[in-house]
Amino acid sequence: MLSKLLSISSISLTILVFSSLISAQPNLIVAQIDQSELNNLLLAGNKYVESQNYDKALETYAKAADIDDQNSQIFSGIGYVQTLKKNYAEAAKAYQKAVKLSPKDPKLYHALGFCLGNLGKNLAAAEAYEQAIALEPDNLQNHLGLGVVLVRAEEYDRAVETYKNIITLAPDNQEAKDAYKIASRILLDQQKYSEAIALLEVAVKQQPYELDLKLQLAKALFNQGDITAGLQTLELATKVAPQNHLIYLQIGKILYQQGELDRALAEYQWAARLKPDDQSAIEGTGLIYLAQKNYYRAIIDFRRLTELVPNNPRGYHNLGLALKGRNRDEEAIAALQQALELYKNDGNQEQANQVTKLIAEINQG
Repeated sequence: MLSKLLSISSISLTILVFSSLISAQPNLIVAQIDQSELNNLLLAGNKYVESQNYDKALETYAKAADIDDQNSQIFSGIGYVQTLKKNYAEAAKAYQKAVKLSPKDPKLYHALGFCLGNLGKNLAAAEAYEQAIALEPDNLQNHLGLGVVLVRAEEYDRAVETYKNIITLAPDNQEAKDAYKIASRILLDQQKYSEAIALLEVAVKQQPYELDLKLQLAKALFNQGDITAGLQTLELATKVAPQNHLIYLQIGKILYQQGELDRALAEYQWAARLKPDDQSAIEGTGLIYLAQKNYYRAIIDFRRLTELVPNNPRGYHNLGLALKGRNRDEEAIAALQQALELYKNDGNQEQANQVTKLIAEINQG
């Protein structure tokens, strides 16, 4: 009896298992067909992207999404194509779907951050980049993206910290040079001179041949009132770039402001040798000659400046002063009248009033 029951049970189980296999077979076949079609659509979509047929690629990825709406790869592909088309709003939507499906993929967060940043949604972009950093902290591109959107969002303290992290991650890379420059500019704009100097002193030691870093350090030192250290830094900059006339102009300007006219004149003259038609160099030497009452040389420089920049009222103004110094009153008034007209055109009423007063003084004798 027991053996008969076991035999009947065995037959029943066999029939049950067999029938379930038969009923499952159509679903299995459909699943295999769907997966095959999906793979073909993804391959076709990729080929359309490679051939830059972006509309066809989007159409193909949309069909793939109809088959499998839980596949982050499909939405990533859509986001990528929309990014190439600069349709950042649509790209962001696609990447947002992708990150929901694959929340551990840092590349998706990076792509989302890029799209949101291009839409001007900088704080949202920063959140996406921070997610990417949390998942992949050593990827420099994530930090670079974060730094950019934080600057755009005017989150300057966070931006400075981000750029310091970039320097730590890649101290010898070009990105580190750029990070030093950006972070120091932010600090200078915020008038955090001590912090800027501390950062730039390290930067200059690590990048001794990077001219911009030296110039920024000099600027920070001058703003803090350390004129001597600032000038020393600029002198070192001339060793790095001896043919860069801008450095000599900066030295000349500082020395002129400090009343060291002879030293300032030498720097301006050196800048003029390197770039003979530089307006700042010509104006600088002219101002020094004017201060030294060397009116003849001042007239030469300012007349040349008016020829180079005929719409610059300062050139005519100072030319008038130099001519007055030589008692060439009629020529002085003509130059000052030209300066007066240009000041008025620029809306600079304060300077216009000064020139009007000067003309009156000359006329009164």
